Amino acid sequence: MWCNYLITIDLYYFTFFSIMFNYLPPLPSLKGILRQNTYSSFVVKFSFGCLVLGSPFGGRKGAKSYSMKILLLGSGGREHAFAWKMAQSPLCEKLYIAPGNAGTCQFGENVSIGVNDFAAIEKFVLANKVEMVVVGPEDPLVNGIYDYFLANESLSKIPVIGPSKLGAQLEGSKAFSKVFMLKHGIPTAIYQEFSAHNLDAGLDYIEHQTLPIVLKADGLAAGKGVLICQTKEEAKAELREMIANAKFGKASSKVVIEQFLKGIEFSVFVLTDGINYKILPQAKDYKRIGEGDTGLNTGGMGCISPVPFVDEALMKKVEERVIIPTIKGLQKDKITYKGFIYIGFMQTELPNGQVEPFVIEYNCRMGDPETEIVFPRIKSDLVKHFVALAEGELQNEVIEIDPRAAATVIVASGGYPEDYQKGKEITGIDAVKDSIVFHAGTKAEGGKILTNGGRVLAVTSYGKSITEAVATSNAAIEKINFEGKYYRKDIGYEFKGTPGV
Repeated sequence: MWCNYLITIDLYYFTFFSIMFNYLPPLPSLKGILRQNTYSSFVVKFSFGCLVLGSPFGGRKGAKSYSMKILLLGSGGREHAFAWKMAQSPLCEKLYIAPGNAGTCQFGENVSIGVNDFAAIEKFVLANKVEMVVVGPEDPLVNGIYDYFLANESLSKIPVIGPSKLGAQLEGSKAFSKVFMLKHGIPTAIYQEFSAHNLDAGLDYIEHQTLPIVLKADGLAAGKGVLICQTKEEAKAELREMIANAKFGKASSKVVIEQFLKGIEFSVFVLTDGINYKILPQAKDYKRIGEGDTGLNTGGMGCISPVPFVDEALMKKVEERVIIPTIKGLQKDKITYKGFIYIGFMQTELPNGQVEPFVIEYNCRMGDPETEIVFPRIKSDLVKHFVALAEGELQNEVIEIDPRAAATVIVASGGYPEDYQKGKEITGIDAVKDSIVFHAGTKAEGGKILTNGGRVLAVTSYGKSITEAVATSNAAIEKINFEGKYYRKDIGYEFKGTPGV
């Protein structure tokens, strides 16, 4: 009767066997590829007389390649940045993007499937032998795509990079995240939550608050569910609109009213398997449409990294007071979380003069346009990190960071964030040589690239300083043209003149 043997062979012995059998080329070990990229040992499996290499997920790939087929969900600038970064990995044999945009197809194959069409995703994954699914946007995570795969026997062994449905509630429900933070001692603004059954109590609560007053729709509202009211009358009117008149649909059936925190915002990003974590480069984004941070809020008009005021001492506070309690809280609450945590902070000065980081919000995925600046600053193999996460070996990974400054500037459609037109031809992208152009709201049609959203492109550049990186992005944008093109020329403006910036 045939037996299976698992044999570990040093490189020298493996080379000898390779020559003797003329069967396999001398290659680095899978363990070496996935951990430290060194030629140390090689794992082979003799099974019924056949020599088969181990794979990242249990030997499914065979001897020809270590790489795998990956499905990326999403269609924005964030997903273009994911595709750009993941396609650089030798572990990525084939990349599919559903549904993708006019830029993502440079790095893989766009597939016309909606991110929330789980049945169609299942069918595609099985038909194309996809071995990993990476989730870009929040909607499919909040809707439970991780749980969908786990509950399906044919899908359960395929890693999904993203948290469980319960874990995604850190973003999916403002009330859930507030309860989580208070329970685990994570610093955040004082708050109360209200719905239709206690609307009058909410109106009375507003009367006793100091100005300005922050109202947050509990659910997902496409980045538009946060209002900062300057008067109590405005706050009361908006609370009625949100709850009684469903201003943000079901998302505002419950509203969180919280203390306004004054300070300067920054964001920290964490990759975690729910036990171990790795901190990625931090960033600061610019939400307002107008220069000098004026006008309406948007999904983000640009960002910088690193953040000048986020020094080692502040990051130590962030890690000890927020990141570690968050990871431990997930464990204590038995919440499965295997993906990114985006933590939005406000650096706030307290009455005693101390400056402390308070959590404004969690996101259960990478941000946009933050991904377009964070991933270019990561030098190491992102897919390799994902494999380690899926195999429970994230603690062995080293995230290599590019020391250069970087700046991302968003090119938007005229009229955004209010009414704007689509279908405008974009020219000049090929003329950009010193920056990375990520597509956000674009589509390919008739051999042309057309605008297809409010935020159209994200242009990222490196520099010796933030000022230099911003200038390079702005110069690149001047080479790009479409009708109604708009961008903020002042990203990073408050740091100009700061030494080293």
